Amino acid sequence: MTATLEGLKVVELGNFIAGPFASKIFAEFGADVIKIESPEKGDPLREWRHVYEGRSLWWRLQSRNKKSLTVNMKEEEGQEVVKNLIKEADIVIENFKPGTLEKWGLSYENLKEINPGIIMVRISGYGQTGPYKDKAGFGSVGESMGGIRYVTGHPELPPPRVGISLGDQITAMYAVVGAMFAVYHRDVLDTGEGQMIDVALYESVFSLMEGMLPEYEKFGAIRERQGTSLPGVAPSNTYQCKDNKYIVIGGNGDKIFKRLMNAIGREDVANDERFQNNNGRAAEADYLDEVIQAWTDTVDLNEAMDVLDKASVPAGPIYNIEDIVNDPQYQARQMFEEHQLNDEENIRLPGIVPKMSKTPGTTKWLGPDLGAHNEDVLSNILGMSSKEIKAYKDKGII
Repeated sequence: MTATLEGLKVVELGNFIAGPFASKIFAEFGADVIKIESPEKGDPLREWRHVYEGRSLWWRLQSRNKKSLTVNMKEEEGQEVVKNLIKEADIVIENFKPGTLEKWGLSYENLKEINPGIIMVRISGYGQTGPYKDKAGFGSVGESMGGIRYVTGHPELPPPRVGISLGDQITAMYAVVGAMFAVYHRDVLDTGEGQMIDVALYESVFSLMEGMLPEYEKFGAIRERQGTSLPGVAPSNTYQCKDNKYIVIGGNGDKIFKRLMNAIGREDVANDERFQNNNGRAAEADYLDEVIQAWTDTVDLNEAMDVLDKASVPAGPIYNIEDIVNDPQYQARQMFEEHQLNDEENIRLPGIVPKMSKTPGTTKWLGPDLGAHNEDVLSNILGMSSKEIKAYKDKGII
């Protein structure tokens, strides 16, 4: 099958999560992604969390299908190597602190001089402009300033972090969307114009904050932490079952609510005039949670799921990774891919999202060793001789 993005050339100048996650998506769908890394240690993600055989297992996933090229971008000769790659590239993705690439002569203004059609995606904590642009910013700070941490958790406790790097990965998805908008403008509309895409971590998170801004504008409402419930929408919460497992139930549609109450034997509540619309239910959310909890106290998780599935009420268990691995829906949807890790062992990675009927994403290889594609890129793409490559190695440029 032809890959969706076959022929698209992407150069990644970045470390950690946001920029590399964006280029991961491009690589999964067939783009030719060259990841530039420092010759010394490479992307710090190579050593994060669980390390197996000297490399992070997270790295194996984050950098699948990418080519690793080591270049010292602090040196002029290294900058020339990057510029030569960008001459033939479509997209550059970077997530350095604003001003870093300018210092190295690799700003958008520099790059568009050598490739007017280049699309440069710049990911940073606060964006390329504004009073905070020079501040250091990680995804955790973006989540905090973007608003999501304030509304997450229980009201009597400090705001917790989400269990994954949500801010980084949401920002990366916006980066991909913006880059593809720019490709459409350049190639499909046939303008030939590249452009710079400025994606800030805090803004990406803020964009998820639903109706909070207009609600504050018109009512002075500040949404607070609500624990496991969904504020203003009822019933929608997490409930504990008899076997101490948890189930999430969304009974907040008018018809769904009636089906839910009838299914748990509370026809009186289903027909109560107070609860025929969301406003009435939201006003008595605590009471409705008590009604549902009284029922889940009497059933195991599997029993609860069976009853609610038959009544067509949205519900689901709270999974850990072991639960996910054993779930038949994940298995049927091919959300686990098995790949060779070494001569004796295989490893499973998450399947690629989204599912595409004609041009699905594929995993060609796992995250590579540092500089694994130096010879390939420098020789076959940049046309350097073995003598030139050796000279660059001797100087510490690659």
